[in-house]
Amino acid sequence: MEGPHGGNIYRAAVQLGVNEAEIIDFSASINPLGVPKSVMAAIKDEMRFLYNYPDPDAKQFTLALARNFAVDPESILCGNGSTELIYLVVRALNPQRVLVTAPTFSEYELAAGDRRDIIHFKLHAKDDFAFNSEAFITAMAGGENSTSYKMALTTSVDMAFLCNPNNPTGSIIRKSDMMKIAEAARDLKCHLVIDEAFIDFTPEESMINEVEENPYIIVLRSLTKFYALSGLRVGYGVFPLKLIDTMRKHKEPWTVNTLAQVAGIASLKDESYKADTFKIIKTEKKTLEDGFRLLEIPYFPSAANFFLIQLDKAQDVINSLFEKGILLRDCSNFRNLGGAYARIAVKSNRDNMRLLKELANR
Repeated sequence: MEGPHGGNIYRAAVQLGVNEAEIIDFSASINPLGVPKSVMAAIKDEMRFLYNYPDPDAKQFTLALARNFAVDPESILCGNGSTELIYLVVRALNPQRVLVTAPTFSEYELAAGDRRDIIHFKLHAKDDFAFNSEAFITAMAGGENSTSYKMALTTSVDMAFLCNPNNPTGSIIRKSDMMKIAEAARDLKCHLVIDEAFIDFTPEESMINEVEENPYIIVLRSLTKFYALSGLRVGYGVFPLKLIDTMRKHKEPWTVNTLAQVAGIASLKDESYKADTFKIIKTEKKTLEDGFRLLEIPYFPSAANFFLIQLDKAQDVINSLFEKGILLRDCSNFRNLGGAYARIAVKSNRDNMRLLKELANR
């Protein structure tokens, strides 16, 4: 039913013999408010200029990002979603030993490929998938039981990926802990790639303003989740200045189209949409949490716009809901999770109540 990611309503519609609009997609964690009206208006105004090639440097979007986050525009590189930049980082820096958490977003490991040594830092359900920064630092240094990462410099990894908040667990690494990890990365000369695709839901934990002071931090961001721009594929990264030329050398041209650039600029300006988003996510997360508790469905604390839940006979439940046009994210293909879990996006109240009703009848 599903590939390595959620959100494939097209395949589901074909399998079910229905229109795509009839699918209720909880498998992709997208803002339930949909595309901001300001973005739709900006796209409409720009469509008459589509005969021109897009700006290969995404200059205006880059300047808008720099102003919004108070970072050097020369440190920003825009991409066709943050996924393009994940692959770019690996291709450009060619790490040989890569550290990833498990479970986490699969593209880090896929980008690293089979030719590299992949080390997995396991997160555990019994701990609510909480993250231990000291243990991760030790893993970065290539040790398991060392009390000081400085003892293991010769065996350290040369790249580590962290998804914050983590996908699919929703767990968050506080900035104070991330700063410790970043300091260790500098000492170990390990490139720390922080994927902040969901950080807009907890912006105070972002590391975007720390890149300038640490030449081993790379922060990747996306407009997909918070601004519901999945179909336009627009993301960006903030890189140490010493790496930016290397990144540009390995990057394909024209990967961010004209409408994506315009949408990015408009979305950053829309403060009312941002406020409305925080309000609906807070309200509807409580709706789902209350429902899970009432139905005695175990769920894990989440700092993002989705929940990881545990279900008896999860595959049967996922398949049964699929037949009704309701998609959950089957988490059986996440490393270190197994088949007892599903990820559920926070959607509108109507959709959330429909889901809870169906789960009650499971």
